[in-house]
Order: sequence, then structure tokens, then C-alpha cells
Amino acid sequence: MSSNKKYWKSVEELENGSIVEALRNNEFVEEIPTDEFLANADSMSSSSTSRRDFLKYVGFSTAAATLAACEGPVHKSIPYVLQPEQIIPGVADYYATSVFDGFDFANLLVKTREGRPIKIENNTIVGAKFAANARIHASILSLYDSMRLKSPKIESKDSSWSVVDSKIKSSIADAKAKGGQVVLLTNTLASPSTEKLIADFIAANPNAKHVVYDAVSSSAALDAFESVYGERALVDYDFSKASLIVSVGADFLGDWQGGGYDTGYVQGRIPRNGKMSRHFQLEANMTLSGAAADKRLPMTVANQKQALVHIYNVVTGSAVAVNLAPELKAEVTKAAQQLKAAGSKGLLVSGIQDKNAQLLVLAINQVLASEAFTTVGVREIRKGSDEKVAQLVNDMKAGSVHTLIMSGVNPVYTLADSASFVEGLKKVKTSVALSLKEDETALASTIAAPVAHYLESWGDLVLTKGTYSLTQPTIRPLFDTKQFQDVLMSVNGLTGTYYDYLKAYSSSFIAGSTWNKVLHDGVFVGAPQALSGGTADYASAANALSKSKAAEGLELVLYTKTGLGDGQQANNPWLQEFPDPITRVSWDNYVTVSNADAKTLGLSNEIVANGGLNGSYATITTADGTKLENVPVIVQPGQAVGTVGLAVGYGRKAALKEEMQVGVNAYALYKGFKDVQSVTLVEAGGEHEFACVQGQKTLMGRGDIIKETSLEIFNTKDAKIWNETPKVSLDHKEVEATSVDLWESFDRSVGHHFNLSIDLNACTGCGACVIACHAENNVPVVGKAEVRRSRDMHWLRIDRYYSSEETFVGDNERKEGIAGLSSSLSTFNEMEIASDNPQVSFQPVMCQHCNHAPCETVCPVAATSHGRQGQNHMAYNRCVGTRYCANNCPYKVRRFNWFLYNKNSEFDYHMNDDLGRMVLNPDVNVRSRGVMEKCSFCIQSTQAVILEAKRQGREVAKDEFNNACACSAACSSGAMVFGDVNDKESEVAKLAESERMYHLLEHVGTKPNVFYHVKVRNT
Repeated sequence: MSSNKKYWKSVEELENGSIVEALRNNEFVEEIPTDEFLANADSMSSSSTSRRDFLKYVGFSTAAATLAACEGPVHKSIPYVLQPEQIIPGVADYYATSVFDGFDFANLLVKTREGRPIKIENNTIVGAKFAANARIHASILSLYDSMRLKSPKIESKDSSWSVVDSKIKSSIADAKAKGGQVVLLTNTLASPSTEKLIADFIAANPNAKHVVYDAVSSSAALDAFESVYGERALVDYDFSKASLIVSVGADFLGDWQGGGYDTGYVQGRIPRNGKMSRHFQLEANMTLSGAAADKRLPMTVANQKQALVHIYNVVTGSAVAVNLAPELKAEVTKAAQQLKAAGSKGLLVSGIQDKNAQLLVLAINQVLASEAFTTVGVREIRKGSDEKVAQLVNDMKAGSVHTLIMSGVNPVYTLADSASFVEGLKKVKTSVALSLKEDETALASTIAAPVAHYLESWGDLVLTKGTYSLTQPTIRPLFDTKQFQDVLMSVNGLTGTYYDYLKAYSSSFIAGSTWNKVLHDGVFVGAPQALSGGTADYASAANALSKSKAAEGLELVLYTKTGLGDGQQANNPWLQEFPDPITRVSWDNYVTVSNADAKTLGLSNEIVANGGLNGSYATITTADGTKLENVPVIVQPGQAVGTVGLAVGYGRKAALKEEMQVGVNAYALYKGFKDVQSVTLVEAGGEHEFACVQGQKTLMGRGDIIKETSLEIFNTKDAKIWNETPKVSLDHKEVEATSVDLWESFDRSVGHHFNLSIDLNACTGCGACVIACHAENNVPVVGKAEVRRSRDMHWLRIDRYYSSEETFVGDNERKEGIAGLSSSLSTFNEMEIASDNPQVSFQPVMCQHCNHAPCETVCPVAATSHGRQGQNHMAYNRCVGTRYCANNCPYKVRRFNWFLYNKNSEFDYHMNDDLGRMVLNPDVNVRSRGVMEKCSFCIQSTQAVILEAKRQGREVAKDEFNNACACSAACSSGAMVFGDVNDKESEVAKLAESERMYHLLEHVGTKPNVFYHVKVRNT
């Protein structure tokens, strides 16, 4: 039956119930300072101003204000003298390209207007399998970052490329003459043409070598795969072919081995024909994958290693001794037995950074003959070697390296022992940092040379073996930059351009196609062959892993956050303000601690009177004495006892605006490229102020917010049981809420009528939709202080709910036993006690575009009204900022511009300079102070689709509207589907007829045009 679980949005909601309840009932979290502009009662009563004088002053000031308001800002438009043939003003152009920055990768379409790239979209052509995540969507803003390195520098002084080229060539020649090493230190390139240039360079310079360095290492998995299959690569798992998934410490819905697995995973998570995949997650930190799991087992990494050996025993019939607590071993045994029973439909993945663990992953999947595990089209997006990087540092310190050329890396920031690297760098005669910014490594190098952004560059990529993608520029270089490939061609003595070289070299990869065809499509798919697999000494690997010892003290588990990833885009305000899907905190990293450990260590969080979240500080100390002081603390439900989590990518200072210099540098604790460290945690005193949106914009506790059921009930019970329609009272009789209407409805069957479908089973909380909405609709960034005041401007938020019970039956039986008011109060209070391992649900919420919208009826100036196509419109020029609409909205999705957020030095988030404002979408108005705004269903894009179809004399194509709405177009999992519900052949119309469909707060009677699907768990 339908779950009536009590959900709580944070631990603080339980512990500070009175404050949270007061905040929930207040429209404004801070008292309005009326005394500042009305003075006090005594001064008002003693005023000698006559009524006649008062009216005279008011009349004059009103007239003056009216005249001033008529004088709007003047913006001069300069027309083309000679209009480019390929540009039609007002019409967008799209370019297919691909990106790989050493960490993130995707096949893209780039939207440009009048020669400016303004938005990233997914390339959906056959063969373009990798969609953009939140960071790649935000990378469009990084193109227009005023902190980019604009011209070459030598010894921190401005120089020119001719001088830089000369110095690099002379240094290489000097190294060759003296027998010194020349080292190219790069990130993983995945570019065949670049690797060919490097190979030619090394062939011409025997004293040269190439070292690949990944800031976040996958070296253990690479080493294991290479030892078995002979190639340094990663498996490209096909989760759509797995009916039983066991993950041991692998956040495959996050950044594990590059991410991008959500599309395949979700295909098995939608219940079809009574079936859906089952997912076990064994982990320490609460992750996106853990949130999506049917069964989550929190455990230390030491226990994960033992669990992996035990699974190996069950699947292969081995008998390696393991050390697991009986209750934990019983749970792991259940997962292992189900995995073995699934056979070829089973899949095991692991994120444990240990070669032996990764060998067992290969062994288990080989025994299962897993269809999801394939060596056809392996991933080429990680090649780094921890061993070679460590050797390079030793060579530098020994003075063996004469010339060091770095591209795509920032080791001064990302290496744990960066002091040793800097020490060695001082002994290198010539060090060259090819970088987008004058970052930490560029500042420490002899030469800092600016490279082009990927949107200004040519390139090629082999993301998976058998595919070939092209990168093409969408704008001319904004600064005096060169590509790394240009530098390589120069030192190799090649003439011509890299474009010519790339075009000629690509012919060996696109047999059967043409350059223009591949450039147009963005990707070419060949016929990759499976790697011939060997074997390894799996038994020895299992024995070695079983002897792993638990950490002394606490286990620190380092990870990458959905927002900042490895930290390359730390100066991107869209990503800094993006709330973490799990903690809902922005503008910070922090150490996550379990509730049990927090109580032991004296650490806590609390919601204070103004609605802000505060937390303790802690000092983290590793086994070798390295300290991180004053690290903020988040008490995280689901965190395994005995473990703490901390995200890398923060704590940067160089080439960042002051507002973006936040957090602590966790790379300092990334010792030996191990993401698990033994640490001690000590309360440091003081209190940190978080910018957390979790306790804000509550849904007032009304109605069924998250509806969910089990697969068993879904298959065996009527939909009226597990998707019950809310009841209301009519004439003292209980009737279904959908049968009652306060308004007379209009005929909406004529013309287009837009609906948005959101499937809670498919939403992983990745946040790509949030950033895409930012880009499309010019949503402002307000900064940490304003977010803390509940003034964030996100048009789309992803609510994260924790459940307090692990079963539906337990909740229902307990509620059915309630008798009387006192029993109700005590029972519900008890049911709000936080679970140590809660279930998690994500729910995207935006303007619901209600057909009976409460906001429309209260606006005194008709600034918000309803359109014929189902959208709730917002006329910015009519809005006078009463905020009645926000107060009357049950979904709390309206955003008020408390300040002017562009061209305002108080909000320096790339909108104060002409360069940053180049990202703005000219089809969407930039709102001013005092104006209310909210989701528009991207009306500018839906109208563009309609007008284009009209111009071509055709009907709108099936599901053409889905790509018009930024959130649904960005959603790689398919959780969001947008379209015309009047088109009965459209996907959204079919979804609207699903038995799983329900509306948010349906009992209120707002008749939303956004609908959700009941979440089904395969428990």
C-alpha cells in the first residue's frame, strides 16, 4: 500500500523542532526593520508636520519618483556593417563538439548566439553516449572567466609567444646536449593526435618521457585491468543489462571512474512488466548511489574489503578467511547469494583503491559471465600512474629533470606532498605550465602560458575504444592563447596549423566516413573488438585483501562533490552556489560525521533563529601528523560509524575571486594517492555558518509529498492502494480531492498544453537540470550570505528527503495503532527519530504551473497570469514586489530579487564585467531588483519550436518539445520528460496516463501541470 512514512529534511528538524516550526510558519526568516524607516512611536507622535505639508511632500515625491521611473537605462545596439552569411540575428546556431578535461567528458551540442556560446546541450545522435553533468553544463561560464590567464608570462612578467617558443626550444636543446631529462607531465589526454605528437617528440628526443597524472587517481583499477587484459583502460559497464547490482564503495552515479553510468542504470530501475533491477550498496559515505539503492549497508572501508572477499568466496566457491561481524556477514551473504543466482544478469563494481580488490572485481564478473561487464569499447579516460608520478617527484628533487612541460595539471595544488614537488620544481631549469589560469603551479613555474578553453579549440578524443569524437571551436580565442598541440608542433618543427594536422591524422580513425560528416555529427562509431582476456592469481589477491587491517582511529574517506569535482572550476559561481544533493550545503566543503561519532566527539549542528545552519569545527590529523584545522562539521545520516568524509576540490586561492576562495584543501590528506586515511578528529571550538538550503522552503508538511511503495505491493495490489488519491471533506462527506473544484475549468484540449513528468525512480539527484536552468534563464548567483538568508534564486531545486523507517509495514502498523491526540503526538515524535541508515528520495521541484494557481488570484497588479498553453506567466514589468504570490504558493518556488544581482560590486559573480555577461541568453530578460521570478517552462524555447515548425509549414515533431525545456533536455536519466499533453502520441501524454502518476499536494486543488511518479523500491 501507499507509504505514509514520516520524512524529515534534516537532523536539526528533529532536534530543534520549535525553531524549525517557527521558521516554517514565517514568510520572512528575519524581522523587517520597520523602526529604521518609521522611527519610533515617540518621535512620530511629537512630529509637528501638518497634514497639509505631509500631503504636499508626498505628492511631490510621488511625482518625482514617477518621472524618474520613466527614464530606463539606455543600451546602444550596433548593427552589422557586413552581416556574416552564416549568422541570422536572433536565431541560434548549434555546433557538435566533445569535451574531456582530464576528469569530466561528454558529447555535446553548443548553442551560440551571434557568435557567442551561451549554453551546453547534450548531443543525442546515435553513438554520442556521454551526456553533460552539472560541471560540464557550467563550463560555459568558465569560458568567460575574467580570471583566465590572458597572455604568456616569464618569471611572472608579461611576455610573448615568440619569446616563450624560443625559450622552450632552447631549453630542450640544452637538455639534450647535457643529458638532462625533458618531461611532459599531462593529465589523461584521450586524444590520438596529441599522443602522436608526443610520441614524435619523444622519438626525436630520447631523453624525454611522458608522465600521465590524474589528480583523482584510478591507478589501482587501471593496474588490475592492465595486468589481466594487457591494456591500460577501464571497463565501460552497461548497467542496463544487470538485474542485480552489488556496489562495494563505488559511487557509479557520481564520479566513480568518470561517471556517466546513470543512463544505463535507470533503464533497469523503472518497473516494467512487474520487474526492475535490484541494487545493493556497501559504502562509508552517503552517496548518490547509496541514496538510490534498494538495500544500503553502511560500513568502513576495512569491512568493505572483507565483504568483497566474502562475495568472492560465495560466487567462486573459495574459502578465504574473512573478519566480519556476524550480523554484517549475514547481510553481505544475502547480497552475494543473490548475485550468484543472477548469473550473467549480475554485476559487481567496486571503488576500493587497491589492486587486489580490483582484481577480485574482474574475477567475480568473469565467473558470473556478466553481460554488463564487457571488454568491448573500454574507457580510455584514465591513464594516470601513481608510481610514475612519485618517481618524477624524486627525479626532480635529485636534479635530474632539466625541462618540465606541464599541461592540464596543477600538482602544486593537487599533490598531497606538494612541498616536495615545489622543492623539486626549484631544481628544474625550465618549467612550463600551460594553463587556463595563473594557478598555483603556474605561479611556481618559470613560464606560465595560457591555453585555449575547449570551446575555443580543435581536438580529437577516443573516450571509448572504437569511437572517435571531434572537438571544434565555437568562438575565436578571447585571449592570446595557444593549444598544447600548437606548442608540440612548434617544438617538433612542424609547419602549418594543428587543424590541418588533425584533419589529415583523423583519416585513419574515420574509415567509411568523411571529415565533414564526423565534424557535423561530433562523433564516429567504428566496430571495436573485445580485448582477449587472460587471468591473474585471484586467490593470492583474495588472501592479501583479507589480511587488510582496520584503521587506527577513524577512517577518512575522500571523495569528489557533484558540484566542484576535482576543483578545476573552483572559480565558477554556478557550481559554488549549487547545493550538494545529499547535504544541501553550498559554498563549502566539510567533514561528514555519523550521529554516533558526533556525540562521542562533542560535534553538532543546529538551526539558529534566522534559519541558518551552524556547525562545529574540527581538526583532522593523519597518522603522519598532517593537520587540517578548523574544518566545518556536518552530522550526516547514513555515514558509517567509524568513518568521516571530506571532499577534495576546495581550498584554492590562486586565480580565484575572493568570494570563491572557500573551504579547505583536502588534497593535503590524499597521501600516497589513497582515498582512505587513518585520522583522528578533535573538536576545535567555534561555530561555522553554513549556506544550507535544506531547512528552507519546506512544503508545510501538507499531503503526500513523496509517494513510494515496494515492488511486491506494486505488483500485487491495486493502484488505489499504493497511489491513493487524497480525500477532502465536501458537505461533510469524504470525497476524492480531484473531484472537487473551486473554479470552473477551461477547455484545455485545443492547441498545445504543456506538462512536465518527473519520475522519482529515475531521478538520481545529479543536478544537471539545475545548472542547465541557470544557463538558459539567466538565473542570478547571490552568494553565501544571501543563500543563508533563504534568498537563493534557483528556479529549480532538488529536495532531498530522509525517511525515518526502513519498511512501509512498520510505519503503517504504527500509525494504525494511534488512539487519541496524546498518542498521536507521542507516536509521531518517536517516528521522527533519525535512522542511522535512512532511505533517501530526491524530488525536483519547480513552479508547478497550476491550472488553478493560488499565486494568480492574489497578485494586485496581474503580474502573474495563466496562459492558454498551460504555463503560469510572469510579466516582470508589471511586478511591484508585493510578494503576495510567494506567500500564497504552497510549493515555495517563487524567487524574489532582493537586490540587483548584475552590475553590482556587492555581487561579484561574473556579472560585473562585459566578459562574464557574454554568457547571458538574449531571449530571456535579466531581472532587476524588486521583481519576482520563477520557472517559465522555458517559454522562449517552446515558442521557438512552434515558430520554426510554422516557418517550415509542418506540425511540431513528436517529442520535439522535450529538448526545448532546459531541465528535461539536460536530464540524462530520463527522469524529466516535457511535452504537449494534447498530443496523444507524445511521451508525456502516455506518462500522464500511468498508474504511478500523482500531483504534488494534490489535496490543495491547484491542478498542477507538473506531475510525479510513485517511487518503487525493490526491497
